[in-house]
This record gives sequence, structure tokens and C-alpha cells, in this order.
Amino acid sequence: MRVTQSMLSNNMLRHISQSYERMGKTQEQLSTGKKISRPSDDPVVAMKGMTYRTNLTEVEQYKRNLSEAYNWMENSDAALDKATSVMHRIRELTVQASNGTIEDSQKEMIAKEVGHLKEHLASIANTKVAGKYIFNGNDTTKAPVDLSSNPPTVSINQEQVKIEMSKGIDVAVNINPTKVFNTDIFGDIAELEEALKGNNTTPINDFLGKLDTNIDNLLSERAELGARYNRVELIDARVGEQEVIANRILSDNEDADIERVITDLKMQESIHRAALSVGSRIIQPTLMDFLR
Repeated sequence: MRVTQSMLSNNMLRHISQSYERMGKTQEQLSTGKKISRPSDDPVVAMKGMTYRTNLTEVEQYKRNLSEAYNWMENSDAALDKATSVMHRIRELTVQASNGTIEDSQKEMIAKEVGHLKEHLASIANTKVAGKYIFNGNDTTKAPVDLSSNPPTVSINQEQVKIEMSKGIDVAVNINPTKVFNTDIFGDIAELEEALKGNNTTPINDFLGKLDTNIDNLLSERAELGARYNRVELIDARVGEQEVIANRILSDNEDADIERVITDLKMQESIHRAALSVGSRIIQPTLMDFLR
């Protein structure tokens, strides 16, 4: 086969162009830190990356759901703690008022404090978190307790508010308000208040058992909430591990080996310099240059 000067020149230019292309790809990997910058670079890596990124997005959403669950449950626990303290204070006042040496004027003062504690208990029942009432079941837009009516209006909504915290795992983040902030607790306190004012003949001692029952209900519901909180913590630990694994798998699939990329770049630079050196020798004066 006859080899001409133009063939040598064209081959040399093509090889130099390919060398530039390889150097450009290596420099792009070094600057981005990724193996590929477009699906056509490696379709298999691109397809796997889409799957791994979807898994990571799901895990990140579960992390946000867990944060919301912690917000609900921690605020619920804090509210139940304050409600228990209020009930203990009302019980102390009841014991004090049941003393036979207490005068009627002193009982009226106790009745006023009990009335204020009842209002404070209602404000606890109407606790809002991020604009949502957490003690009204799944109806988070309406306050569960209204003391302006007689008897007080108390919601009976006990539907659970569930949040998906992992694949197929839904956990209720609210308590059953009908077991704690119900008609009984506010009705008992209202009757106690009237008895202290002398408006009914019910002995003060009779309210101690009712108050104890309400306190036990608060403690029982708080214990049940604590058990669910422990489960949420276990799920959180598991989701955290899944996030680490998902990030590692995604990194192994997409991230470039920087040390190897630098080595390849140095090698490509050496090859390119050699190609330019050989090219300069190929483009020599032709016979026409000597015939002039």
C-alpha cells in the first residue's frame, strides 16, 4: 500500500485529537470528582447511580419524618409531665382543704387556685406544635378543650397520627387524649372547685380517689408514649446506618479514584508530548519544496 505524506499528516492529527479528548475526560474527572458526567460515559454506572440515589433520597425522607416524630413525642411528653404536676398540686390542695380546721374563707382561696390550675390544664391540653393541636387525635386544626361552656367541651377524637419512619413501618406519634384530657378530669376538678366554694355537699375527701385515678391515667399514657419513643430511637439508629451505607454505595459507584485519575493524567500528558514530538518529525519538507 502506498503511504503518502497526507496520510501520515491526517493520522497524526487524528491521534493528537484523540489524545486531547482523553486528557479532557481525565481533567473533567479530576475537577468534578466523578467517574462520569453524562450517562453516555458509562450507561451501567449511570443506571446504578439512579437506583442508589433513589434509595438515598428515601432514607433522607425517613430522617425528616423521624425529626417530625421526635417533635410530636417530645412535646407530648413534656405536656404530660406538666399536666401531672398540675394534678399533684390539685391533690395537695384537696388534702389541705379536707382538714377540718380549714375555714370557709381559706377554702375559697384554695378554690380560686384550683380554678387557675384547671385553666392551666386546659391550656396544656390545647398545646400546639408547628400550628397543630397534638391532643385532638387526627383533627389537628381544632382545640380539643373549651372551658367557656358549662360543662366544659372536650373532644373525643382518638384517631392516631401515624408517620412512616422506615419502609413499611408506621408509628403513632400522638397519645390517646380521651384517656387523659377527657370530660372526667375537667368535670372532677370543676366539682371540686364548687365543693370548695360550698356550692355542693360532696365531701372534699371523696375527690382524692377521683384525682388519683386521673393521675394514674396520665402516668399510664406517658409510659405508653415512652415505650413508643424507645422504638422510634431504635428505628432512628437503623435509618442512620442505612444512610451511611447508601452514601458509601453511591460514592463507590460514582466517585472517581483521585489518585488513579492523577496518575492517568500524568501518563496522558507524557503520551501527548510524545505524540507531538513524533508529529513534528512527520511533517517534513516534501519533494515540491526542493523543486522550487
